[in-house]
Amino acid sequence: MLSLTTDFQSSEGCPRAALESIARAGFSHVHWCHHWNDDFLYGRAEIGQIAAWFKEYRLALRDLHASAGREKNWGSLLPYERQAGVELVVNRMEMAARLGSDVIILHAQLPSPEHEQFQAHWQATAKSLDELQPAARQCGVRIAIENGRCELVARLLDAYGPDFLGLCYDCGHGNIDGPAGLDWLDKLKDRLISIHLHDNDGHSDQHRIPFTGTVDWPRLAGLIARSAYRKGVNCEATMANDGIADPAQWLAQTYEACAKFQRMIDSFVMAP
Repeated sequence: MLSLTTDFQSSEGCPRAALESIARAGFSHVHWCHHWNDDFLYGRAEIGQIAAWFKEYRLALRDLHASAGREKNWGSLLPYERQAGVELVVNRMEMAARLGSDVIILHAQLPSPEHEQFQAHWQATAKSLDELQPAARQCGVRIAIENGRCELVARLLDAYGPDFLGLCYDCGHGNIDGPAGLDWLDKLKDRLISIHLHDNDGHSDQHRIPFTGTVDWPRLAGLIARSAYRKGVNCEATMANDGIADPAQWLAQTYEACAKFQRMIDSFVMAP
């Protein structure tokens, strides 16, 4: 039940080779991360081909990283850009549902509360979420808001119920915040519905293989074990910063790291 991000080498172009490599390495699931930050709209033919590749390589979709877009941005203050962004997110909801997943991930498009236009951004974000709720119900998909400004994520979770909105905890982002990142996860663990696992040095977002940086993996494993999340390890590491040129070697090391972390979670689940 281990999952790896599809963009471990690239987030654009034909994903078939990446899917084949992920399956060959032993992963059973993928985190769809192609086009996670652009305006790409998936057509029916493309989604159908991806479904066929999943069947061919015996892969399943764990979750899907939806896009805030560059010009289609669901948090934009420009009404036409915001509405186009909502349509882009609905496209990803429909894609996730067709491929068998019930979670998409989004980054909240919110500045700090001290920003002079914070209230306008908050209202635009809330308006988009309100408009997305009917499509989410129709598709049977929930939105997981990824941790960034955790106090604002907490406010969003307070404003919307768990049947629609949950937390995606990215431990790389959390590690940059020091112990505060895991402190926030502890507070919000009952709303956890997605995880992004990778490592870094605590200073920048490096998406390295787990156990190669400074993430507090034992504490993270314990929190996940006591959370609402039940879907297994999902790794969002990429090859860019690990110093391993051979994809097969990188995939093998990543798989072993993911298996190790799953065993850590399981040990907390089984502990009295």
